[in-house]
Amino acid sequence: MTDTTNPTAARVDSGSMLLLILQARTFIALILVFVFFSFAAPNFLSAANIVIMSKHVAINAILAIGMTFVIISGGIDLSVGSIVGLCGMVAGWLILNGINLGLGWSIQFNTFEIVLIVAGVGVLVGAVNAFLITKLNVAPFIATLGTLYIARGAAMLSSEGRTFANLNGNPEYGSDTFRWIGAGDMLGIPVSIWMLVAIGLFAAYISRRTPLGRYIYAVGGNEKAAALSGVKVTRIKYFVYMFSGFCAAMVGLIIASQLVASHPATGDTFELNAIAAAVLGGTSMSGGRGRIGGTIVGAFVIGVLSDGLVMMGVSAFWQTVIKGLVIVGAVVIDQAQQRLQAKVALRAQAALG
Repeated sequence: MTDTTNPTAARVDSGSMLLLILQARTFIALILVFVFFSFAAPNFLSAANIVIMSKHVAINAILAIGMTFVIISGGIDLSVGSIVGLCGMVAGWLILNGINLGLGWSIQFNTFEIVLIVAGVGVLVGAVNAFLITKLNVAPFIATLGTLYIARGAAMLSSEGRTFANLNGNPEYGSDTFRWIGAGDMLGIPVSIWMLVAIGLFAAYISRRTPLGRYIYAVGGNEKAAALSGVKVTRIKYFVYMFSGFCAAMVGLIIASQLVASHPATGDTFELNAIAAAVLGGTSMSGGRGRIGGTIVGAFVIGVLSDGLVMMGVSAFWQTVIKGLVIVGAVVIDQAQQRLQAKVALRAQAALG
């Protein structure tokens, strides 16, 4: 029981309650926006809309999971949207053209091989980011901003800015199953959702159950202290940026498969939604703190908010403004939570004393 005669103990109790509310803010926000749009947007709860919304959420959540690891480690990855576009174009090129060896010879690929190659491209771009940051000491913001332009330019050059259309594949080469990635389902659930579950479980296991996860948090919390304690900081940074690139590659595959087409501008500003989902989920922009589960809930908030505003007929310009306000609000609340945690800890010590 709380000692009501002790004002310090009473303040600790009330502060702890407020802290619990702040820690659950993402779930509360998700419930509020879901309830609001259930009444405000027509057909919001229809089965068709739920399926469409879940696919949108999966795309943002997969991208945000990779971003979460990067931010926890103390970095930022602005290139993920461009990697999405580049990887979609690589998939389109492989399906339509294969690799031309000259003299009338070419190598064609089945769907599984295309997935592996595209994943490799995403991981390679992530490795380039890590190399620039760790070996050339380029600030993460600048390094990933540079690769953002490079990847987007490469995507444009691959088709001279045109769309690769009709990516239905060829049964002769085994690429006709490509559309299943974005449009298929397993047990009535879209494949993209299963991909989110698999990537999310893997990331959660890494972050909570392995030394690698602890090292990622350590590097983000205090990189110098982590290095002095024996953590291979360079390897950790390579992992988080390569994993972020892999997640972006998977999103590129999903979108190209859903649209049965790939366009070099695909993924434009996707990095902002990924950062927003991570921040909403409680990931600290200063590094060292964040949860994969919180990020996924944050992605749901962004997805429900975006689709709900569209169904209500809200202007795309106002949608951008609202998302910006949500991001700023999330950061402000996160800072308030950190200050409150410190106060509650001090009051608890005073109460025990």
